[in-house]
Amino acid sequence: MGTYGQDWSSYQSAAPDTSGLSFAFVKVTQGLTYTNPVWTDQRDHARAAGLVVGYYHYPEMGNAMAAEADRFLSLAQPQNGELVCLDWEGYDAENESVPKADQLSYKEAWLRYVKGKLPHNAVGLYCNADYWNNVDTTGYFQDFLWIATAGLPAGQPGVNADWLFHQYSDDGTDQDFCHLGSTAELRSWATAFAPPAGPAWPGEYLRLQTPMLHDGNVRTWQQQMHDRGWPLGVDGWYGQQSQTVCRQFQQEKGLTVDGIVGPATWAASWNDPVT
Repeated sequence: MGTYGQDWSSYQSAAPDTSGLSFAFVKVTQGLTYTNPVWTDQRDHARAAGLVVGYYHYPEMGNAMAAEADRFLSLAQPQNGELVCLDWEGYDAENESVPKADQLSYKEAWLRYVKGKLPHNAVGLYCNADYWNNVDTTGYFQDFLWIATAGLPAGQPGVNADWLFHQYSDDGTDQDFCHLGSTAELRSWATAFAPPAGPAWPGEYLRLQTPMLHDGNVRTWQQQMHDRGWPLGVDGWYGQQSQTVCRQFQQEKGLTVDGIVGPATWAASWNDPVT
């Protein structure tokens, strides 16, 4: 019992096959200068397929932790229910000269710093069994642990730890397993970190129409968008200005761009990060 996913970087296509998958982790950044050139396409592809989406950063641990984390966060901007992860490994040229004690300090600091910036998202740690057993000394992984042990069966990472994800194959496309039993269960776990929801969707589609829609539901939504910083008057009339702001907001949040405040747009108006 469990669910399956993959982790994607520029080695994969902009739209990998999502058949049978429940989740996908997308590499966004490395160090202070590298950005995965297809990460936004991969993110949008995973969202469109209904996957639980995660984002990860590969560090170059000789750099200032906060500078790397801030750059990653400025790009990733996860929505509620999306995951964030540090890809903690140091076998490459950028990290091999960094003392293991400093690598450990980087890991501890990054997880705490990013969690402070994203208190309503699950923040976790990816590492292989060697790093977990021989470089880590604290057992600290914040909200979830993702262990890599290629060659062991899915769901048997071979470590004594409370893991959530297991990368069990890295043959071209990295294959991952989650011990939660369904996509819905994983999504429920991920969204549990979100802040309390705003008011429930009122059951009315707010749209531009004739005669023009005018009521308290429109006013409530306009007030929320105004409070988020959008240039929108609060008068209860769903006119051209409301439709324009709605469409721009939907575009920004990766929603269907139709200018209509339905359930998804209503929820995002309260729950998605302010950008």
